[in-house]
Amino acid sequence: MQDRRDWIRAIEKTAVVRFPKQHLATFGHTNIAYYVVTEPAYRDLAPEKREGVVRMGRVIAQKPAIVTPTYALNLQGFSPEAYEYLRHAARTQGPHSPGILYRYRNEAGKMDIVSGLTSDIARRISDDLDRRKEDLSVVMVGVDELWDVSLLKFIYEFTSSSMASNVQEFQSMGMLEPQAALGGVPRAAVLQIERLFREVEQGRDPEDLKRELDRWGLFDHYEGRFLGLFRRR
Repeated sequence: MQDRRDWIRAIEKTAVVRFPKQHLATFGHTNIAYYVVTEPAYRDLAPEKREGVVRMGRVIAQKPAIVTPTYALNLQGFSPEAYEYLRHAARTQGPHSPGILYRYRNEAGKMDIVSGLTSDIARRISDDLDRRKEDLSVVMVGVDELWDVSLLKFIYEFTSSSMASNVQEFQSMGMLEPQAALGGVPRAAVLQIERLFREVEQGRDPEDLKRELDRWGLFDHYEGRFLGLFRRR
């Protein structure tokens, strides 16, 4: 089992050689190809060998979603400490203070053993990506047994660098404006709910709409309209 010092070491030794040339898309998915270059774990047993491990794959960033503490409290998958933080945010910032939720999916690909020092390998890959104008690719040097920690560090930094532009675009579209008639939820919530109503009318499972209304705490407001869907059927 890895201890905390291993995680810290992996983070400290991670170096992003080439960042993607674009930020995360605000209104769509972002598909990022990654190349993580590491010294092989067997290096100490064969120090004369100059080779590196290259792990390739894709990180799929889903379309950023506007959420509030109230909404996030109704999502599954967070730790007890995270839910306590969300309750604190609801108390201090307001239950409908908007934020942005980013979700990622890692699709690991193949792994190659390549001759050379890790820094040289990473530089060669980076130069090749530049020549091919692969704008949504990242190259990094990490630690072999904790290479996914290196990937997570990149995801965190990439998200942070994209957030300001994402928020600005949401604001320019009026998506963060509080809707007083609905308790202050952001306009994005209303648009999402209206889209789900239309999709349910076209055959989508009404349970999807019910879950979304519950997450925003808006079922009471829309209850009559929601039940009307079944009367029309």
